[in-house]
Amino acid sequence: MFELRFFEIYRSSEYVNLLFDGILISTGLTITAGIAGFFFAFLLAALRYWKVVIFGFLSACYIDFIRNTPLIVQLFFVTFGLPLLLGYVWPFWCHALLALTINFSGYFAEILRSGFESTPKGQLEAASALNLNKYITFKKIILPQTIIKMFPSLSSQFIFIFLTTGIISEIGVTELTHAGLYIDSRIFRSFEIFITLTVLYVILSLIYKSILELIFKNTLGKRA
Repeated sequence: MFELRFFEIYRSSEYVNLLFDGILISTGLTITAGIAGFFFAFLLAALRYWKVVIFGFLSACYIDFIRNTPLIVQLFFVTFGLPLLLGYVWPFWCHALLALTINFSGYFAEILRSGFESTPKGQLEAASALNLNKYITFKKIILPQTIIKMFPSLSSQFIFIFLTTGIISEIGVTELTHAGLYIDSRIFRSFEIFITLTVLYVILSLIYKSILELIFKNTLGKRA
């Protein structure tokens, strides 16, 4: 008869600490990759929106390439391919951070670009009639509206970063999924382990969603 034995996880301080450390690592990588990816994506989206000579074309090629290749392929290339080509040595978590940043910059960039292009033409014509230059128009009219309109999509993508951190366990980074796999290799209770991981991911995702909504409500939401 099948018997659930969750207590084998929770009664061990070693396993609980592993899960807690995994949560911290996953969260840290998510926040860092999310922030770095957003700023890089902002640059890419701006170059593509303003069609800056060859840089706009290169930006479009980069975004399409990143969005049409699997994250795990990018992860392996960044972890094993780039060090071989360029001759450097980094800790695995640095490779994971770089891969996550590169991957999600492509998705963030497309979200931002669509937001830039959704600005009503009437407002742009009004700005031109007032003799506002491109920089002022972008800063005062396009950008604020884009962030407000695209915030739900950006926050969903941020949460998706957290959920995909489980992939980096493939290169040995001791995040949440890696911790679960290690515990499973010790106690051989796969069902209980993955139920626990599922519950943790759901709870943490809901917490992050609530935090992002609170940030939006207290900052950008007041301008919407």
